[in-house]
Amino acid sequence: MTAASPLRVSALAPDVSATEFSATARIASPRRYVLCRPDHFEVTYAINPWMNPAAPVDRARALAQWEILRATLEAHGHTVETVPGEPGLPDMVFAANSGIVIGGHALSAHFAHPERAAEGPAFHRWFAARELRELAAAAETNEGEGDFAFAGQRILAGVGFRCSLSAHAEVERYFDMPVVSLELVDPRFYHLDTALMVLDDTTIAYYPAAFSPAARDVLTALYPDAIRADDTDAISFGLNGLSDGEHVFLDPGATGLIAQLRERGFVPVPVDMSELRKGGGGVKCCVLELHTRRDTTARRPGGAAAAHGPR
Repeated sequence: MTAASPLRVSALAPDVSATEFSATARIASPRRYVLCRPDHFEVTYAINPWMNPAAPVDRARALAQWEILRATLEAHGHTVETVPGEPGLPDMVFAANSGIVIGGHALSAHFAHPERAAEGPAFHRWFAARELRELAAAAETNEGEGDFAFAGQRILAGVGFRCSLSAHAEVERYFDMPVVSLELVDPRFYHLDTALMVLDDTTIAYYPAAFSPAARDVLTALYPDAIRADDTDAISFGLNGLSDGEHVFLDPGATGLIAQLRERGFVPVPVDMSELRKGGGGVKCCVLELHTRRDTTARRPGGAAAAHGPR
């Protein structure tokens, strides 16, 4: 599989500023996040290697951990909006999968598995009630920020399990931003956000073994000074974290990653999401970010898809 299409060559310019990390002060910026309460969370099916319907789930504990995450984000100066969960949609708590929102333009998700198919329209209805510049439902298989990571001047995108290359092309057209395709090869890391975390516009952390050799080459070219996580960090869902540019909210079990983050000047903020991990998600899976487009490039006429309703 080609790691990045010829149309995306411009996205492969290296981040020169990444080599200056040792002299760079980390700066937090206020973010806008969307979470969905786990009122209906349970594990009744298995669509990823972490799910086991035979293992008991403590919903009260899951809700308590979720409340701590919400309160922690707010305590660090971020705005949190809450979407109510819907009966029969136990994975709706993983709000990151609901879509992509950049600069007031939103693309709601089109899930790969029938068990989650109704989440796309459910979140689309929530988006439609907001004041957005534009809203569309994805036509291609696309699980939102699960596989699309906004990285300042580009979008990093996973392919191999839940997302198709045609979805990458759709996202590139819709947001008029370069998309870099990265092949995932380990089914335990079925979404990009389980194997890669954007720390700021020029810095990422990732687990190399989750990616194909071609994808690793692309990441090395783009981010030569990236933080590389080990097996323990990855299995602990440490890369399923969230950064505001300074603070990094992540699983406390990723001790090696936490140490590396401190060395780079980031401030780790451990948040235990172990009960929700029974569904295959951690901190980032529970959070959709409403991104502000930080570049000044105007969207090309016709570059965005026309708005339309849920499938």
